[in-house]
Amino acid sequence: MKGYVQIITYGCQMNDLDSRKVHSLLAGDGWMQTESSTEADLIILNTCSVRQKAYEKALSTIGRLRPYKRKKPSLIIAVAGCIAQQKGADIIERMPHVDIVLGTHQLHRITEIINKKRLEKRTQVDTRMNECIPSMDIVPDAEFVTPSHRAYINIMQGCDNYCSYCIVPYVRGKEISRDHAHIIEEIRVHASRGVREIFLLGQNVNSYSGGMGFPALLKSISEIDGMQRIRFTTSHPKDMSDDLIDCFAGLEKLCSHIHLPFQSGSDKVLELMNRQYTRQGYLKLVRKLRAARPDIAFSGDVIVGFPGESESDYQDTLDLIQEVRFDLLYSFRYSVRPGTKAAGLEDSVLREEKQRRLVKLQAMQRKITLECSQARLDKIYEVLVDGVSERNPDQVHGRTTQNSIVNFTGSPSLIGTMARVKVTRANPNSLTGEAAEKP
Repeated sequence: MKGYVQIITYGCQMNDLDSRKVHSLLAGDGWMQTESSTEADLIILNTCSVRQKAYEKALSTIGRLRPYKRKKPSLIIAVAGCIAQQKGADIIERMPHVDIVLGTHQLHRITEIINKKRLEKRTQVDTRMNECIPSMDIVPDAEFVTPSHRAYINIMQGCDNYCSYCIVPYVRGKEISRDHAHIIEEIRVHASRGVREIFLLGQNVNSYSGGMGFPALLKSISEIDGMQRIRFTTSHPKDMSDDLIDCFAGLEKLCSHIHLPFQSGSDKVLELMNRQYTRQGYLKLVRKLRAARPDIAFSGDVIVGFPGESESDYQDTLDLIQEVRFDLLYSFRYSVRPGTKAAGLEDSVLREEKQRRLVKLQAMQRKITLECSQARLDKIYEVLVDGVSERNPDQVHGRTTQNSIVNFTGSPSLIGTMARVKVTRANPNSLTGEAAEKP
């Protein structure tokens, strides 16, 4: 055994998947997992710079690791992910207790870089961007696929859209799609292990082009024996094709849920954001999706207080939310991301006003979310059971095809299986139900 490794992850599902891949690579090289920074011989921070909160939290954690390094000089501290890509060697200049900085295209080199650091004792920095990303083809070991019935799979990385507020194209690079044959093979491996739901990941899955288009990929995946559910994220509205919408009508395994970020309900703000669609264009997509799959649930992302956003623009956003009636909404105050085009705009909305708008929007969305849940009362859903409820050991919890969380009385033996559940109560963030008789 080489020692103990602690991996601390910030940000999105893609970062979480990257961390699982790193765990697999390190386990194969003789490293054991630990949750203790005191016990660790190697600490890896897999960072995110898309959201200000995740960015600040990661930098704070890096700083707090300095005393651990003083106590154990042999401790190796590595920074990976978006902040590593964005800041590069500046991280070591500012925080000399950091030993390794590894960019988003170099994850596959993690064991090589660590071994090089141990041998040469010098700091290691690699933030090169490649024409291909080998880490996308790394399949995590079964022990790192948790829960064991759900697997997350990279199908592409990077983004070519350059939304004016977004750092992703600069830290993840241009869009690179993974070969469809490798994706299909990985899903077959997961299916053989008992995985029943797969979650396809990419910054913009709609523009996938790995030898076939995204709708064709979904159709190929739906033919794999043993796989019962397909989910994906994230979709860009400008690339939501009629062929993809038809998949919701024709593919039974494709879940009745879509995450479709809209960011603003104002055409003026959407243009400033370089989103490349209009308010009416977005609403037209929602109507088409509902026509294809009447029970479909929507989630989305929205930013308030973007430079130049007036009270009228903000009201347009509230009106869009009321019209679409999202099951779930991820809402944020605008924060400047250095290096983006929007960073050159005057941040004209005061922080206090941004907060007021955010609080009002979130209160409205909580009401809509509860009403969406109440509309599911007395209905029966197929629930993929994820685990035992934390609050009630006699209950298990799982997700409907609409991605709603349901708690109901049941045995842990149900985990990883489908259960028919009748909804009996609507809660602010979940549903409560009871097992229903099979037809």
